[in-house]
Parts: sequence; C-alpha cells; structure tokens
Amino acid sequence: MPNSDTSHVVERLALLRAAMRQQQIDALIVPSADPHLSEYLPPRWQGREWLSGFTGSVGTFIITPEFAGIWTDARYWAQAEQQLANTGIQLMKLTSGASVQYVDWLAAYLKSGQTAAVDGAVLGLSIARLLEQALQAKDVALRTDIDLLNQVWTDRPALPAAPVYEHLPPYASKTRIGKLADLRIAMKQLGAQRHLISTLDDIAYLFNLRGADVNYNPIFLSHALVAPTRATLFVADGKIPPALRATLAEEGVDVAPYESAAAALAALPADSTLLIDPRRLTYGTRQWVPAKVKVIEAINPTTFAKSKKSEADAEHVRAAMEQDGAALCEFFTWLDQTLADPQRAPLTEVAIDHHITAARARRPGFVSPSFSTIAGFRSNGAIMHYRATEAQHSIIEGDGLLLIDSGGQYVGGTTDITRVVGVGAITAAHKRDFTLVLKGVIALSRARFPRGTRSPMLDAIARAPLWAEGLDFGHGTGHGVGYFLNVHEGPQSISQSAMPEPHTAMEPGMITSIEPGLYRPGQWGIRIENLVLNRPAGQTEFGEFLDFETLTLCPIDTRCIDAALLRDDEKRWLNDYHATVRKRLRPLVSGDALAWLETRTEALA
Repeated sequence: MPNSDTSHVVERLALLRAAMRQQQIDALIVPSADPHLSEYLPPRWQGREWLSGFTGSVGTFIITPEFAGIWTDARYWAQAEQQLANTGIQLMKLTSGASVQYVDWLAAYLKSGQTAAVDGAVLGLSIARLLEQALQAKDVALRTDIDLLNQVWTDRPALPAAPVYEHLPPYASKTRIGKLADLRIAMKQLGAQRHLISTLDDIAYLFNLRGADVNYNPIFLSHALVAPTRATLFVADGKIPPALRATLAEEGVDVAPYESAAAALAALPADSTLLIDPRRLTYGTRQWVPAKVKVIEAINPTTFAKSKKSEADAEHVRAAMEQDGAALCEFFTWLDQTLADPQRAPLTEVAIDHHITAARARRPGFVSPSFSTIAGFRSNGAIMHYRATEAQHSIIEGDGLLLIDSGGQYVGGTTDITRVVGVGAITAAHKRDFTLVLKGVIALSRARFPRGTRSPMLDAIARAPLWAEGLDFGHGTGHGVGYFLNVHEGPQSISQSAMPEPHTAMEPGMITSIEPGLYRPGQWGIRIENLVLNRPAGQTEFGEFLDFETLTLCPIDTRCIDAALLRDDEKRWLNDYHATVRKRLRPLVSGDALAWLETRTEALA
C-alpha cells in the first residue's frame, strides 16, 4: 500500500506553506475531525488525508516551514510508513495513552512570539484547552479563527445532502417523546435548563432519525438544542421531508437551518443554564455560547442512554446477528470453493470486500457496511487497519493466513466481526499464535464481574494468555457498538490506554466487542472478534454481577487451532459456542452453505 504518486502531496504542502507565510503562521495543526468530532468524516473535512495521502481514520497533522509530521497510534504505524514514504512527512508514533503527545511537541518546538493555528470549528474543546495552556506558557499565540484549507483546496467537496429518515418501530423501541422526557429529567438533575448536542450519533439516537452523511454510520450533519418544552434540530434545508418535519413539530421538535445554530445560541437569555459535553464539542461551537450564559459541563446523558440497549433492542440485535451470520456462511462457502478451484481466476483482497458486502446485501434489513472491510492476506493482515484498493492489493494464493474484519448496518442492529482463515498449508507457528489469541477471546467472554466495573480494567483478562508467552498487541481489546448507529461508541472501552473513569462503568445492556490480536510485521496478523452483551449474572453478598452473552454467530476456523494448547474448559466453551451457532443459523441457510456450517461447527476433540 505505498504512496505511488507523491507529487500531489508535495505540491499541496507547498501551497499550504505559502498560505501560512501569508498569514504569518509558524505551525498549522490539521486534526482528523469535523465540526461534530465524528470518527468517519464527510469528504469536506478529510483535509489531513487530502494533504498527506495518509488514509488512516486517526491522525493529527502538523506542518511548519521546515517540518511535517503525522501523529498516530500503533494501529496505523505500518500503513503510515508505507503511505508517507517519499512525501517528506514523518510518522510520529504515539505511544499508548499519549494521544495528545503532539501538544508537548508543539510547545517545545515553537518559540516565544510565534503563532500556531488550527481551525477551531474542528478542534475538540478538551484538546483546545490543553493547547491553550501549553502554548500560553511559552508565549505562543493560538489562532482558531482561520481555515487555511479553504485557500488551497480549490475543489473542496460541499456539505453532504443525503436525506434524513425515521428509524421506525418496531426497531425504534422508545419514542422521541419518551427519550426527550428522559433527557430533560437528566438535565434537571444536573441543574441545566438547556442542552446543546453536536455529536451526530447522540442526535440520531435522541430523535429516532437516521441519515447517510457519513460513510458507514447512518447519521446526518446537525446540532440540537433541547429546551424545557421544545427542542430545535439544526439541519440543512431540504434534508428533512415535509411530512417528517410536520411530525417532528407535533412532537415538540422544531427544525431550523444548519448554519443558524450559532445565532440561536447567541440569543440565549442571560439567565440560561446550558449543559455541554466538553469531550464531544468543538472549540468553535463552544465559542457560540455567550459569556452571560451559565455553562454546566458533563457527559451527554444520551451517551449513557444509547449505550444501554433495551431488551427489545437486544432481540432485534440477535435477529440481525442471525442474518449476518447466515450471510457469512454463504460468503465463507464461496471463499472455500473459490480457493479449492484450480481453474479459478486470481482471487484478490478487493474481491473479498465485494463478495462479503454482496452476501450481506441479500439479507433482510441490511442498509450498508458498518465500516470499510479489512481483508489482509499474509503480511497485510499485520497492518491493523489495512485497506485493499484496486490500485494496491495482494492476490490470495499459496499458503498463509487471511484476516477479514467486516460488519454491517441493519435496521435492527450493527455488526462487527473478525475471522481469520487458513489458505493452503498452515504452520505450527500460525496455529500457536491463533490459539493464543483465541484463548484471550475465551477468557474474556467467560468473565463474570461486578456491575459498575470500569471497562478498561477488563482489558488484561484478554491479554493474559498472550502476556504469559511474552506477546502483546497494540490496540484496545474492545469498543462499544451502537444500535443501528456508529460501530464505535462509548462510554465503555475495554482498552489498556483508556482511563478507568467513573463514566466507563459496565452496565446491563451495553454491547461491546472482544477482539484481542497478535501481529507479526511482514508475516501475518491474527484477530478474532465477537460482539457481546452485558447481562445480569446474579447477586451475592458482594453485590450485583454481570457476564457476557456472545451475540456474534459465525464459526471460528478450527483448522487454525492447536488443540493441545486449549484446556478442557476452553474446548467446552468453543464447542458450546459452535453448537449455538449451528442451531441459530441452520434455519437460515441451505445447500452448500448449510453443509459448510455443519462442517465448520463440528466439535473439537
């Protein structure tokens, strides 16, 4: 995946540096963000990718007259090294838990009297505060009122214009009116009369609306202001159909133009009390709030509400998992048949993406992929967020491991699964690594823990089998998953780099991934991922306990397992899991796919 044409990068950086000189800017920060701090960005705000050629979803780009560097974490190091080669842009490796390391670098690099700049509209408020503090201590000015990309990106994409639609019953198990009532109770408890929300998944959840402004996530560009009796949804004209707009008005929701949010906040009464979430709001949006308004800072109550799926939601997710699992049976049947055909045309990693998406698209309720499929053969599997393209991909032939990480958006749930399959001959080293990762999956999947346990504390359970062999992996073990929403959501995060803060507590109804891995650069990568649901697991004199229900339904390739490394109880877990997969998926597949399912779920001796 090397950057085969670096001339555009060099030209664009030269234009940007000229604009910096004109504005007397000594360092420019280009975050991977939009005005809503989205993970996946509309094309208009993919400036870091446009400038650098680095396509990873996370990275902070800093440009000075003499230096250009992108700070990103271990998931993207191999990818960044390839894509930044010969561009003059350095990879700056972020160590675990040091996601704002570039702030310290800037403070050390810049001198008194110099100026750093960043578009405040896309700069997170919490990061802005760190920047201001660090730069003020060095007498360095911070400009947030300029978007230099507009001066050099002449064909910059416009705002997305996809329509907004309702997420309807039975899949929407709670009404807008009910969700707004719950939110107002939480606001009152925090002492707030009004609440500003800018994060798109929170807004989509709260109003039971969905859109297609951001790839893979069914959300739409908007802000929301919730007052004691009515709420205002700021969204571009024409995106909400008239009938839906009328329904919203009847239910206490007014629709206003997207760009009018700033004026609405500026007009708040002097005695207003406004709730904001500083981690989910940009610096530029915060500037819209007048100084006369009292501001209360706390996590958006909707972040907690949407993380705890109701039993009705969970039933829909289970059904979506069955459809997803059936689609995967059909896909893996095709894959095995294709690999076994000596007359076949070359099979590429790109074809994996096409066929797995097509298999899902044949299933009821499917809307779109939930993220860009990762299909990495051999050494490409060791690139954690690898993406095959028509221009750069590998042919799947010979011997090795094929890692496939994919997911789907269904009206009744969001899926995310990783499986690794063997191609040709599998070595003892492959099997050892695969089995150690599987032991981590089993260990955490079987865990029982007190309700309220802070999710980062669970990370070590999945790593323990790897640690025991002197091995580790450079990403978190698990992330929260939305309900026909973002494939990554909080507040829970099973990660060694996450702070075990009170808001990360595990509660019933949360859906989280379990996905330990092992990556050997230049050789292979292994990750096994299931989604699990927090459920009650009894009460003792020590309190209420939770455990996990595994939601994902797809066989784990037993051909890659060294059975001698599994204890009897671990084999029982795997055999029980496969028995469940077989029982749940058997009614949904037939023919060759059914035969494949039966074979791949045979008990491990």
